[in-house]
Amino acid sequence: MSEWLEICRLDDIPRLGARVVEHPDGNIAIFRTKDDRVFALDDRCPHKGGPLSQGIVFDHKVACPLHDWVIDLEKGEAVPPDEGCTHRHPVRVENGLVYLSLARASAAA
Repeated sequence: MSEWLEICRLDDIPRLGARVVEHPDGNIAIFRTKDDRVFALDDRCPHKGGPLSQGIVFDHKVACPLHDWVIDLEKGEAVPPDEGCTHRHPVRVENGLVYLSLARASAAA
């Protein structure tokens, strides 16, 4: 069983924005889309390690601020023609609160 950690209120994450959760194994970016869906990925682009949390969120994707690689928030995969993926983390919203599990979800293959 994974332990769920309360991170913040959904309204604490701007629409089309992100919030960073610091963790000893590396920061985790929590993204909120325009339609209020929430995703959690390691805060490292698979290309050069750029901070995805500082990228531009659109649809269910984020563009890395360093080299504009686009990462699919649902899968953690780079959008073709780019290749690579970043780890996803289980995240859920209940009663307006965002919860994160630190159990690793497998990276998309």
